[in-house]
Amino acid sequence: MTEARPGTAASAPLWERDAELAAVAEAVDALCAGSASGSLLVFTGEAGIGKTALLAESRRIAETRKCTVWSARGGETITSVPFNVVRQLLQPALVALMPDEAREYFGDWYEIAGPALGIAESGDRQADPQGVCDGLVAAVRRLARREWPLVLLVDDAHWADQESLHWLAAFAERLDDLPVLVVVARRPGDATGDSARHLDTIGALAGPTPSLRALTPDATAGLTRATLGAHADVPFCREVWAVTGGNPYETVELLAKVQDSDFEPVEDSASELRALNRAARGRGLVDRLEGLGVDATRFAWAAAILGTQISLELAAELAGMPRDEAERCAALLGAARILTEADQTSGQVDDGDLEFVHPLIASAVYRSIPDALRTAMHGVAASVVTASGLGAAAASRHLLEVHPDDDPELVEQMREAAREHLAVGAPDAARRCLERALLEPPLPEVHARVLYELGCATLLTSPATTIGHLREALTLHGLEEELRVDAVCRLSSALIHNDQPEEAVAAVDAEADRLQPGPARMRLQAVHYMWEGVHVAEEDAPGRSRRLAELVKPLTGRDNSERALLILRAFDAMTRGENAEEVVENCDRALVNGRLAPGLGWTDTEWSFELLMMLGISYAFADRLDRAEGLFTEAQRTYEHAGWSGGHLAVAHAFGGYVLRRRGRLVDAEESLREALRLADRVGDGLPMHWSAACMLIDTLLARGHVGAAEEIAERYSFEPPHPSTIVLPDTHSIRGRLLIATGRVEEGVNELETAEKRSAARGGHNTVMAPWAGDLARTLAVSDPRRAAEVAADARIQAERFGTDSAIGEALRCAAALETGRRSVTLLAQAVAYLEASPCAYEHAAARVEYGIASHSVTELTRGLTLARTCGADSLVSRAREALALHSGRVPRPR
Repeated sequence: MTEARPGTAASAPLWERDAELAAVAEAVDALCAGSASGSLLVFTGEAGIGKTALLAESRRIAETRKCTVWSARGGETITSVPFNVVRQLLQPALVALMPDEAREYFGDWYEIAGPALGIAESGDRQADPQGVCDGLVAAVRRLARREWPLVLLVDDAHWADQESLHWLAAFAERLDDLPVLVVVARRPGDATGDSARHLDTIGALAGPTPSLRALTPDATAGLTRATLGAHADVPFCREVWAVTGGNPYETVELLAKVQDSDFEPVEDSASELRALNRAARGRGLVDRLEGLGVDATRFAWAAAILGTQISLELAAELAGMPRDEAERCAALLGAARILTEADQTSGQVDDGDLEFVHPLIASAVYRSIPDALRTAMHGVAASVVTASGLGAAAASRHLLEVHPDDDPELVEQMREAAREHLAVGAPDAARRCLERALLEPPLPEVHARVLYELGCATLLTSPATTIGHLREALTLHGLEEELRVDAVCRLSSALIHNDQPEEAVAAVDAEADRLQPGPARMRLQAVHYMWEGVHVAEEDAPGRSRRLAELVKPLTGRDNSERALLILRAFDAMTRGENAEEVVENCDRALVNGRLAPGLGWTDTEWSFELLMMLGISYAFADRLDRAEGLFTEAQRTYEHAGWSGGHLAVAHAFGGYVLRRRGRLVDAEESLREALRLADRVGDGLPMHWSAACMLIDTLLARGHVGAAEEIAERYSFEPPHPSTIVLPDTHSIRGRLLIATGRVEEGVNELETAEKRSAARGGHNTVMAPWAGDLARTLAVSDPRRAAEVAADARIQAERFGTDSAIGEALRCAAALETGRRSVTLLAQAVAYLEASPCAYEHAAARVEYGIASHSVTELTRGLTLARTCGADSLVSRAREALALHSGRVPRPR
């Protein structure tokens, strides 16, 4: 049993904590011994159970072993302050770094993570929350190597802000190769929403950790005698335990009250303990505070309003007293065990910052403030914080607590705070500010703008919420034409992401009908065709294509609205399998000197990033893989530089990976597509980007011959009906049919391929490479229904020749050859090889070479095919080529 020193109760919470302290000591020892990996400890327990004291002892153990220790604490009243806990945690390092040093240690992440930490100016663009989180993880990892051995302590994590918990969960996942010890203390069940999810992730990473338990009667008796003297008798000690329930904090406070009284710790005094305990907490604590005088009470209230890391200067100003009087009150509150200088886990005074001795005291004091006065004090605190130069975002947490009062100035303050929050990657904090601004309410002339701003703030995190805000904004006056058009475009994007494509198109059309011809109307027309182009259930696809072609015919690409329509026309023509040269020509016309036009870049917000994805995809399936690869590489680089590491980067990795698949670089493609899914997983579940990346990865794995791995991906990401209502590339029915046939579920696979056939017929044509159902269907039906197989193959060849790319024609010839035998098969395969050799698609070229070598019994062709297959990473094709070589030559060539 861990015991306290006689005559003090300070270490009371450490009684019966031997297992926890041993775990801390072991982790610290491993850290100091040079362990290559870090560790995570999580301590949970109810209020007052001793978590804070356990972290204080963890600090003492770590500092005894010469570790660097950084600490932070969440606060019940400051959960709305984004990045508060991570800023506290890194404050010692940030204060010690000169600006140039900070740039050096943060590297490329300085501009991304720096604003969230308050060490760099934020830009004028909304920061990506996931990118900011990744930047913080990278920055702390670099700082950790500078400060090794490093211990991070986070107390009251259940009251940490959501953004800090997001970072902490991500950081905890990266401890395998980082020698850092992270110790977290939290109450169970006090967090909700995303905060609870992040805490669950942290808890899962730490592994099973039993909750801290209350003290046993024996421990309580030992603590009582250590505090009051050995003469404390058994009945008295037993009553101490009965009154406090073994809660360490309540036990310490009760024994302190006994020490302050004239009670003897004997049975005759035991009956007084319950009354004394009531005076030590709750209303009794409040009475004790009020007994210190009006000034001390007012100062304590001010401190409770401010939260944690309480500035003496700000508390004095909020309490309305001079500094010397504030210092006197702080001393009184310190002697009464209500306030203490600095965080208990640090044991240091930092520029006069104050803390409450225990979170339970802070909560009791805060709740003791009369409701009306508490609200008024938050209003004053907002003014004090703003006057101190801390900015609108810092003041906003106080304004959130102020009652609505038709105050236009408050509305503007909350709008400014929202902009600051968005700029540092805290959209949820921005949402709270703008929702509060609406309650004021705003003046009629700015009401629509606030709703628009709120819709923009929630677009990345809650499309359904965005829809309501933007729809309401569009019913009000106050949005000039340009802003109104932008609101409609954002509304349509939210509807698309909320799987409401018909409503998205209808919203755009209704607004377009209000406008005269011009750039604004043309932008809406472009958005209309974009959403119709990605909607798989449209009723008149051929008619839409004709209308789009007519609209685009006179356009030269003189502005971005025209360029957008050219891209959409190229994409539509590509998916329908129209002439590939015209597809490429329209793509080229949408560029300016071969580059994306100003205002039409990957991070520009006027146009949806889906538009540029369509541009790259059109190039990719038209065999211009060089241009597609350049675009998607630029997308990845741009998003990474801007710190956009969420859904945008996931999609860029997915399509960049699929270009590699088309090039035949299957190993690289698999790596990029798995990274795309990893990034998408961090954004959410079951999103359209999951379908696209999973579909591309399954296609790549099947090309490699890794059928089991493809099955695993399909199961993990529910790659089965119902299919999304938005288009997925390559065609999901084609790839799922291919997968089912590869796994022996032939009948189901044929059904999927025939579904793809019907959809292609409804579209009025199809790209045989983007939707490769025909080749698989013809091969599968070759034995059971050769006539039907021949019809499918013949139609696929017509479609491929209509599209006109070498890869499409080569694949159609391979399919035709698979239905033939003898000389006819060899001739068709020779033609396929010629086309595919001229194409940029190395895997299909390798497959055609191997099939040609087998059909013609050519060792030379098989050897060439084997070499290509090895280069591609097509393992099953390599095996097939080796077996054929063994059969035809009697030997297997050595691997190159």
